[in-house]
Amino acid sequence: MAEAHQAVAFQFTVTPDGIDLQLSREVLKHIYLSGVTSWKKRAIRFKNGVLTGVYPASPSSWLIVVIAIMSTMYARIDPSMGMIDRIKTSLLPVSSMFMTVQTQTVLSAILFATGLWLSFIFLLRYILKALLSYHSWIFESHGKMSFSTKVWLSLVKLLSGRRPLLYSFQASLPHLPVPSIDDTIRRYLESVRPLLDDEQYKQMEIVANDFKKDPAPKFQKHLKLKSWWATNYVSDWWEEYIYLRGRDPIMVNSNFYTMDLLYVIPTHRQAARAGNVVHAMLQYRRKLERGELTPLSALGIVPMCSFQYERMFNTTRIPGIETDFVQHLKDRKHLVVYHRGRFFKVWLYYGGRHLWPSELELQFQRILDDKSEPQPGEIKLPSLTAGNRVPWARARLKYFTEGVNQASLEAIETAAFFLTLDDEAHGYDSENTRSLDLYAKSLLHGKCYDRWFDKSFTLIVYKNGKIGVNTEHSWADSPIIGHMWEYVLATDCFHLGYTAEGHCKGDINKSLATPTRLQWDIPKACQEIIEGSYMIAKGIANDVDFHGCLFNEFGKGLIKKCRTSPDAFIQLALQLAHYRDKGEFCLTYESSMTRMFREGRTETVRSCTCESTAFVRAMEDESTTNEQRLALFKKAADKHQNMYRLAMTGAGIDRHLFCLYIVSKVMGIDSPFLKQVLSEPWRLSTSQTPQQQLNLIDIQKFPKYVGAGGGFGPVADDGYGVSYIIVGENLITFHISSKFSSPETDSFRFGQNIRQAMLDIKALFNLKEKKM
Repeated sequence: MAEAHQAVAFQFTVTPDGIDLQLSREVLKHIYLSGVTSWKKRAIRFKNGVLTGVYPASPSSWLIVVIAIMSTMYARIDPSMGMIDRIKTSLLPVSSMFMTVQTQTVLSAILFATGLWLSFIFLLRYILKALLSYHSWIFESHGKMSFSTKVWLSLVKLLSGRRPLLYSFQASLPHLPVPSIDDTIRRYLESVRPLLDDEQYKQMEIVANDFKKDPAPKFQKHLKLKSWWATNYVSDWWEEYIYLRGRDPIMVNSNFYTMDLLYVIPTHRQAARAGNVVHAMLQYRRKLERGELTPLSALGIVPMCSFQYERMFNTTRIPGIETDFVQHLKDRKHLVVYHRGRFFKVWLYYGGRHLWPSELELQFQRILDDKSEPQPGEIKLPSLTAGNRVPWARARLKYFTEGVNQASLEAIETAAFFLTLDDEAHGYDSENTRSLDLYAKSLLHGKCYDRWFDKSFTLIVYKNGKIGVNTEHSWADSPIIGHMWEYVLATDCFHLGYTAEGHCKGDINKSLATPTRLQWDIPKACQEIIEGSYMIAKGIANDVDFHGCLFNEFGKGLIKKCRTSPDAFIQLALQLAHYRDKGEFCLTYESSMTRMFREGRTETVRSCTCESTAFVRAMEDESTTNEQRLALFKKAADKHQNMYRLAMTGAGIDRHLFCLYIVSKVMGIDSPFLKQVLSEPWRLSTSQTPQQQLNLIDIQKFPKYVGAGGGFGPVADDGYGVSYIIVGENLITFHISSKFSSPETDSFRFGQNIRQAMLDIKALFNLKEKKM
């Protein structure tokens, strides 16, 4: 009862003499400290908001400008060319009543200096935006830099200031350009040429050229108008139509996962690992909310857009009948924990500060030790978020808008994030060839009812101390959650640490209020809807064929010695593996980022090209010499690298075609060309997971502390999804997904084909080295 007593701020009794208040000094102290912390947080946010708002200038530069203007006035020089006198005249009717002439002059000079300072800031931003619109540097050969690029880099560095905050560059980032219709059609036809025979290609040319003549110019005008008016002409439509309007389950089909360290488990105590990781996440959130994280940059200078970070925490996807929406809140002070079919609410603050790792461990251990039984309908309740969106939206409106159900659902949807204390053990085991496969499937879909798939992310902590994350995709892309994950893993292992017994470090505060069970009153009709969603989700999960492939024969180090882009090398290996697997080529999706532009997200690189197919055919043709194969490989790799660079610089194909299609639907004009383009299946969908965004772990010094990357479900029913991560110099991990229901696919078989393709391509370079 001690915890319950401390949780009550005051008690009162009614006596004949009136009401007798009995205040708790300890709780009032915590209320006071919470208030102080809240005001400190507001002050820091205000300060950082000012620093971001005036960037690339600084508040101190305002004082310099004011002093300079005042100095010139005392020297009887008017740098304003009469504007100070005009300001003074405008202020005269009001200021003459309570200001001396000298005070009026000083005030007018300060106002002029402020206006001049603000104009200077806008000028600097305009110049910086113009400089950041230069992208020729990205097309230059690796290790070679032209004189113009060196001058450009120096100017960008000069104007970028010394200590930018996370959002400092947002106002200076250029807008994503709208490619020309001619360029997009030409590149599209080039991308489908290797997939069509001569007759099909001629027909496609006719349809594409008809579209180019009419109605493409009409659509393009509207798209350019949007690009001038909106911050980004793609991102809002991409989020709405690709993610939020989809009515199919988001589990497997949209959400993706991220794994723990591959070889290391810092502690096998489930509650302790959860305590450290949650505390590290709270530290990251504090830096994020204050904007104190350093923005990512290319070459260490060219800034990337940071807008996706804003909705990482305190965010939930809310289901709707026709479309979902993303709810983002601020200053959420609790999380919700799911364990063995029960939901618990855990407060993250005590006395105005974050709970220490040891305190969080205590709270999570209390949940693990709780023997209470789930309430009717509670166990599989999260499966509503795993099934179709419309039944979930209707059930939410009917059964979760009042009473305890509303209060409990609100606790989940307003939580900082969702935590599952899983009752299974997972992770990579070198003695179990399927361990990585089972680990991936658990993170992607679990039991279909033990992750809240609508939360921005669900943290999963297994009973053996292994962890992972399941992420909802609409609010951000994988590099964003990867950034946070790198910080958390480094902080957990190298800053917070554990005791010799595996517990979190620090004292244990047993006076903390115990976690609160969320209450539910779920009628039979709602339980039937929950079961229906579970069965749909279970069918999807059972159909996922996963294979995790650790390729350690060589890695980035050897590929670079071949003077080839590692990404191009892997993509060509995937093309060769797919041809060997299916005996044909297919439309291939590789995700590229467009974050050099404001609010940029992704663009598609169409990796199956005429050059790559020529190389693959040469590899399968015994009459072709290795010298010819190597020449074709280099040509295909150069082509791929050039396409990747075009996608990064806003000259991609697919986002432009997607937006033209949206315009056509809004205008009510049917386009056979766009309809065909948007209906083409991606039978090979690929993505590279970024590594070492923060460089917090020296993997040369600590080679065992490498991440395993993450993955996603198959995009096409008869296709493969492949996520890969280039880990250090000597390891590449592949996460391969497909569907058991397709007789054409087999994830393990495809993994073996990838391994052999990598080795066969490497052999081409080995043969060349021996001859040299």
